[in-house]
Amino acid sequence: MSNLNILSGGAAQGLVGSLAPAFKARTGLDIAGEFGAVGVMADKLRKGTPADIVILTAALLAKLAREKLVVAASIADVGLVETTLAVRAGDPQAVAKDAAGLREVLLASDAIFVPDTQASTAGIHVANVLQQLGIADEVAARLRIFPNGATAMRELAASKARRPIGCTQSTEIISTKGVTLSGSLPAGCELATMYTAGIAIAAAHPQQAEHLIELLIGVDQHEQRTRAGFLGGPN
Repeated sequence: MSNLNILSGGAAQGLVGSLAPAFKARTGLDIAGEFGAVGVMADKLRKGTPADIVILTAALLAKLAREKLVVAASIADVGLVETTLAVRAGDPQAVAKDAAGLREVLLASDAIFVPDTQASTAGIHVANVLQQLGIADEVAARLRIFPNGATAMRELAASKARRPIGCTQSTEIISTKGVTLSGSLPAGCELATMYTAGIAIAAAHPQQAEHLIELLIGVDQHEQRTRAGFLGGPN
């Protein structure tokens, strides 16, 4: 049986998974492909990895459209995703009301679980925030860096550290068992990223890709998007 091939940022994995049964009922296709750091997914598309649909940050998808790899007219906003703090299920919540509070929270942790600090949306932001707070060198040895946020959160859930913490996109925290979304990053350190979906120029199943975009942005799925951690978007 044919699959709809997807290349997507990890932020959308939970939402796409929740819509897969409805998509299969409509098209007869399963959804296959990869979810990971947005920079890595974009490079896979550039190198010819087969894809029907791409879900990445708005800025990156717009760039791929200019590179004639994504159909510009097909691009649609799915919703905003916050980069937030996470703790193991059962651990005390980590709350930072301001930049000084975030600095304290991070310095109090003996392991900080994050996605790729060079290719993922959240990981790049975390690296910048650590520099901004003046603690990048101090906590460098405590960073636990993984290819994507989902893997980082699974590792956080399994961590035996005394006081571990995670920082990645809210959608990846919500969809991972064993971790709890602990709170937003404070003003001046916050990040909310718009994720968009588009059809690849070389799509083998462009019509079915359009059906998935309709599901992703449909008014009927507003509550589902919210539960998955997306803010805004069509409603």
